[in-house]
Amino acid sequence: MILIKNGRILTMADKCYEKGSILIDGGKIKEIAETIDVEDDMEVIDAKGMWVMPGFIDAHSHVGMFEDGMGFEGSDGNDATAPATPSLRAIDAINPEDFSFKEAREHGVTTAVTGPGSANVIGGQFAAVKTYGRRVEEMVIKEPLALKVAFGENPKRVYSDRQKMPSTRMGTAAILRNALVRAQEYKRKLEAGKKDPDKMPERDLNMEVLVKVLDGELPLKAHAHRADDILTAIRIAKEFGVKYTIDHGTEGHRIADILLEEGADVITGPLLSTRSKIELRNSSFKAPGILSQTGIKVAIMTDHPVIPIQYLPVCAAIAVKEGMDEMEALKAITINAAEITGIAHRVGSLEEGKDADIVLYDGNPLDIRTNTQYVFIDGNLVFKR
Repeated sequence: MILIKNGRILTMADKCYEKGSILIDGGKIKEIAETIDVEDDMEVIDAKGMWVMPGFIDAHSHVGMFEDGMGFEGSDGNDATAPATPSLRAIDAINPEDFSFKEAREHGVTTAVTGPGSANVIGGQFAAVKTYGRRVEEMVIKEPLALKVAFGENPKRVYSDRQKMPSTRMGTAAILRNALVRAQEYKRKLEAGKKDPDKMPERDLNMEVLVKVLDGELPLKAHAHRADDILTAIRIAKEFGVKYTIDHGTEGHRIADILLEEGADVITGPLLSTRSKIELRNSSFKAPGILSQTGIKVAIMTDHPVIPIQYLPVCAAIAVKEGMDEMEALKAITINAAEITGIAHRVGSLEEGKDADIVLYDGNPLDIRTNTQYVFIDGNLVFKR
């Protein structure tokens, strides 16, 4: 057992401690209290003067799939050969030896939601993974986590160059609708096949994934920057009664009232980057604060490698500088990120029974001068300064 004592604990749950203790046992948080008695079998870390927090969560990245410094050989995030590829799985491309995982955990990012890029209308299945492990099976928190779909410039640019559909936003929406309609028919055939085995359809991995979307098991992770693309994503999700998150949401702050009305969660970013395409022209670090103040649940992402994943807390800090409440910014990279992506039962806050993903800092984590001192993932010390 490991006892962390005398630290300033921000649980990101109901209670925080100016001076408190956390007991780790078997990879889980066993107890949190103002004081915990030291026993002989405990390893003790005195966190006096330190901030103690849950590990940060990047709610949208491509870490391990676009490997750092590798070029084409390490570029496995976009299989841009067909506009609809729902059966692709991130876990079959994630390389745990991508150096970016090491940089992530050394800067306090202990969980990454990672998956396919946005070349295709339907790109494939995301996963939530820890940033430490020798093989992906050791790292997975939840897989599949969501199905990536993309609106706006990217899919139409990729396929219009090949004179294939989609070359317009209409085409993108039509491809997604057609896929979901085919999945509805496949689902009907499956139900008929359960009653009469002779009617069981031939197995189709793409359709199986989309049926999970229709059944509410798998949300759509909707890449959408421009306001009209965000609204198209919501429109189609409502047509088919499926769950979704808005990822990027670059112009979300311009329609914040509508997003609130629709009950949409937004994973915003990347913001610490150039306006590299037209749909980013209204990008602003004020956006997370505006969305949060409107009452929308917000997470902040890096879209690694667009922004290197270790700068996730820097993005949150700049959002505070531009008007976001400091505690809301911390929630955006901890508990909000966990709740939006469906992994809050394990990570995102320091609570008894949750994974012992704990980071000790020598100051405020949103101060650029602050350093991580200790990083625990699943109760294992994976970094010590």
